Amino acid sequence: MSSNPNRRVGAVRPSHLMFTAGIGSLVDMPNFSVLVRGLDSWSYSGVTDYDIDEPRLRAAVNRSLQRYGRGQIDQLRAAPWLEGGEADPRGFAAQGVGVPVAPFPQWLRCTACNVLAAVDSDEFAFVNTNPRAPHEARFVHDCKRGKPLAVAARFTLVCTNGHLDEFPYTAYVHHGRPCGKMPRPKLRMKDHGGNQAANVTIECVACGGKRNIREAMGEKGRRKLPKCRGRHPHLGTYEPNGCDRDPVLMVAGASNQWFPLTLSALALPKGQGGDIDKLLDDHWPELRTVMDRSQLDFMAGLPAYGFLKEFDADAVFAAVVARKQGSEGPAPSAPEVQADLFGPEWDALSGPVPTPSDDFALRQVAVPAHLGDFFSDLRQVERLREARALIGFTRLDAPDPESPEIATRVELSRGRQRWVPASEVRGEGVFLRVRDDLMADWVARMEKSPQMEAHREAYGRFRANRKSDRMTSDFDPHQGWPGPRYIALHTLSHLLIRTIALECGYNSASLAERIYAGDDQNPRTGILIYTAVPDSEGTLGGLVSLAEEREFERIVRRALADAGHCSADPLCSERLPHDPEDYLHGAACHVCLFVSETTCERGNRFLDRRFLVPLSGEKEPVLTPTGLLP
Repeated sequence: MSSNPNRRVGAVRPSHLMFTAGIGSLVDMPNFSVLVRGLDSWSYSGVTDYDIDEPRLRAAVNRSLQRYGRGQIDQLRAAPWLEGGEADPRGFAAQGVGVPVAPFPQWLRCTACNVLAAVDSDEFAFVNTNPRAPHEARFVHDCKRGKPLAVAARFTLVCTNGHLDEFPYTAYVHHGRPCGKMPRPKLRMKDHGGNQAANVTIECVACGGKRNIREAMGEKGRRKLPKCRGRHPHLGTYEPNGCDRDPVLMVAGASNQWFPLTLSALALPKGQGGDIDKLLDDHWPELRTVMDRSQLDFMAGLPAYGFLKEFDADAVFAAVVARKQGSEGPAPSAPEVQADLFGPEWDALSGPVPTPSDDFALRQVAVPAHLGDFFSDLRQVERLREARALIGFTRLDAPDPESPEIATRVELSRGRQRWVPASEVRGEGVFLRVRDDLMADWVARMEKSPQMEAHREAYGRFRANRKSDRMTSDFDPHQGWPGPRYIALHTLSHLLIRTIALECGYNSASLAERIYAGDDQNPRTGILIYTAVPDSEGTLGGLVSLAEEREFERIVRRALADAGHCSADPLCSERLPHDPEDYLHGAACHVCLFVSETTCERGNRFLDRRFLVPLSGEKEPVLTPTGLLP
């Protein structure tokens, strides 16, 4: 194809590699699609500035990998990039550094003569003549003058174990038997169009055999597909004995072909857990031998460990014990890992205002007088930094925070890797806290209400219906139930995000939420709404300014007023999940409450307007104080 196999074919943002098209996913280019290769293929030769220093996130990644039986990492790395690559596109910066990809699917179809062949055959040529326009890269077929474009044959095979494979066109058109005329016959793919799913015929030029791709679709079609070969093309590996899962025919651009498994953490100020975590990361081989407090005091008196005097001994010893229990004890669940991340963040956001830093700056503002019965605290987060890490991905089944065992995680590398890909964004936000007494009183009244019981029972049905056959242990359908406190806070967060987007010009997809609801033993009532994009929109002060007294009161009042009605009413306002329904929202829809998937931390689940404002026919008490109701 080329004397130099490293050719630039495009560019993506670092956040794109975390949430949209990371390792193992397919990225659509203008003329073909590519597969992002695994970490074993990533090269950092010549790159020096790639370390993302966030000890809390690194510790959370290690705890999560422990659950999957993987080794521990030492580093979070940004994607490889060298400054000057754009200025010298023919140089090493452009040719030798970057995120490696490979063409996939590797079967191409000529747009002129419909020839169907593999990318490594002699049928097609790769053209990438303009190094400053990598998006013009393409495959062409020399079948006529002008060399028409060759495009990817879009069909692939995917299974729930995370395997991805090419569609077996030659075997399929011959019904699993070899061609009677030649071992590697030429094929043609003819698209007949229409609006009834795929209508594509595969034809063998040698023997004349034909077969429509529709025969491989649906439940009946699965029985006509070959056994899954257990291939991970992003790693270049396969299962020697194949895979026990049935493959599914899928178009390459389908949204359920790749789901990321990510973790994120906010950088906290000194004294909020970050320093001690870094201390343990840097000196864990020595500190892991500490068995009691007196041993730690003895070490602090030695010249080699004089740095221990800068830390509170009780806090350091408690952190050592906690880390040893985490690494040597049973693997933590996904909610436990998330709680470990959110706990210190809640302490930093709701506790005493710390000294501002480059990564975290908080300012207390007065709660508007008319909102004093609703909110107990309002703060402007003038600066924040969020680090994000990719720890794996799934196919077909989306990962679920409550049931991570449902989807099979796919590895990012063949062997043991000491790092995972990460990115970071800087932004701003608004932190608000609902009155604890108001929330406690409302939870006590609503916990056993018919409406809340309908949500809880639907959650049990949802988990039971998604229960994986791989689960052999005791199954609790209500494990992970977030409770009424979370539903109320989550609904309020969505109302505010949608109002901010409408009123102040922010794109809702550029915002993100963190709901601090805690649990029954450690209840919390906070919401952080912050910018989560890597461009200048996230740091211009527009969101922070909304926490000013007059602006914030107006936004809250408008959000609550909008919650009282929806253009989809009465269907929306009357919606409650009753048996056998298993959806996880009530009076909520795309018109009134849903936001983009990158904004919502729970995929638009656990939302219901009736718990914040009274809807027609509802008699149960709502969380919003009477004085704020429209």
